[in-house]
Amino acid sequence: MALQAASLLPASFSIPKEGKIGASLKDSTLFGVSLSESLKGDFSSSALRCKRDLRQKAGAVRAETAATATPSVTKSSPDGKKTLRKGNVVITGASSGLGLATAKALAETGKWHVIMACRDFLKAARAAKSAGMAKESYTIMHLDLSSLDSVHQFVDNFRRSEMPLDVLVNNAAVYLPTAKEPTFTADGFELSVGTNHLGHFLLSRLLLEDMGKSDYPSKRLIIVGSITGNTNTLAGNVPPKANLGDLRGLAGGLNGLNSSSMIDGGDFDGAKAYKDSKVVSDPSLTKSGVYWSWNKASASFENQLSQEASDVEKARKVWEVSEKLVGLA
Repeated sequence: MALQAASLLPASFSIPKEGKIGASLKDSTLFGVSLSESLKGDFSSSALRCKRDLRQKAGAVRAETAATATPSVTKSSPDGKKTLRKGNVVITGASSGLGLATAKALAETGKWHVIMACRDFLKAARAAKSAGMAKESYTIMHLDLSSLDSVHQFVDNFRRSEMPLDVLVNNAAVYLPTAKEPTFTADGFELSVGTNHLGHFLLSRLLLEDMGKSDYPSKRLIIVGSITGNTNTLAGNVPPKANLGDLRGLAGGLNGLNSSSMIDGGDFDGAKAYKDSKVVSDPSLTKSGVYWSWNKASASFENQLSQEASDVEKARKVWEVSEKLVGLA
């Protein structure tokens, strides 16, 4: 796995584990960072802890029409001064896997209120209960990243909650490695890229304003990637390799009609569509920071981004085309 993080602050912080950290948004809206030791444990533990707890038997859960109540400590201070409130973190795909482990680990620190942004509300509620998360430590909100309308609705609902946003973790992903034919989103995009890249791209762009208003000491955007999209790694060299080509398919809208459903304009391949979507997640933030890698047998180390993810001009084009596709340009 990989993490890519960016901060709205020029100061230095640190976060290890699970891949790429880094990246600043176009025109230096964000600054690539390495996160602080004080927060290091909060985020790194999410990748290493809690797996044993996730196997607990899921209990019955009461159906709810609203998310769990938000503690008052998560509100911003009215005068805009720094506050000792809990931090608020939105995690997409928080109902299973790394997303759930991250949500549980952060909630258990007592320093964070977790917003679980998930497609299936009841699944998320059952997962949180099964993981033993205290009800007051999280809020569940509906988000379907394959729908641009759903992304807009999530942002509207989040803003109505009046919670400040301090951290956004783009974790959710669609992975269809055996698919022989493309599946499309309601907006007409190939499903993997439409969800993994374009859905998160729109979400991040819309929520940047909210992170900018936060009074929390540190703010950051974290993108969970995959080493299978990095051709500098052994896993990344297993065919089919990630390759964005000249972005012909992306520029054409990935609709499979008047353009290819693949970013590079080639024939559809489910595994490659996933890998390409993870490469795109890196250059969508045009300046790379630190790319962390590790496995069960080694400590974390600073890895090298692939040539594809380091291509600044291609990154700029991905950004500009993505803005058009999601209706921001």
